[in-house]
Amino acid sequence: MTPTFTLADLSGMDQPAFVAALDGIYEHSPWVAAGAWALRPFATLPALATALEAVMLAADPVQQHALICAHPELAGRAAMAGGLTTASNSEQQGAGLLQCSPVEFAQLQALNTAYRQRFGFPFVVAVRGLSRQDIIAQLATRLQATPQDEYRTALQQIARIAGWRLAERIAG
Repeated sequence: MTPTFTLADLSGMDQPAFVAALDGIYEHSPWVAAGAWALRPFATLPALATALEAVMLAADPVQQHALICAHPELAGRAAMAGGLTTASNSEQQGAGLLQCSPVEFAQLQALNTAYRQRFGFPFVVAVRGLSRQDIIAQLATRLQATPQDEYRTALQQIARIAGWRLAERIAG
């Protein structure tokens, strides 16, 4: 994907334009970009990513939980029905999650259900560079985490996903 905006473009935008330019970086959560707008200008792409992550981490637990819950289950109903955002669809397709074998699909469904029951939110992992087997193994392993550790891990994974999405959209 060719970058759409430069950092200079973003720095010159009013808040609504800035939020619109970063739409989808944090899944269905424009409040993250809205909070980072006041921190402009950004000298580097990592500085922008850090500012966005800081807003996410400083948010109250209700907002953070909503952000985690905004992420779709891997190879879940939304994916099968074509209901993912463009970015999520691309990421899940890139990891081969939409081409699961029946056995892999059944494993993912069972693990997704167990994970959501244990933690109260969907499993979030930055899938780029991972195979379906890697993702299934991580999901099974992370089911053993404490709720507090898994909550922190989900936020870390969201920041990682956002960093990749930024790199695709913003020219440094």
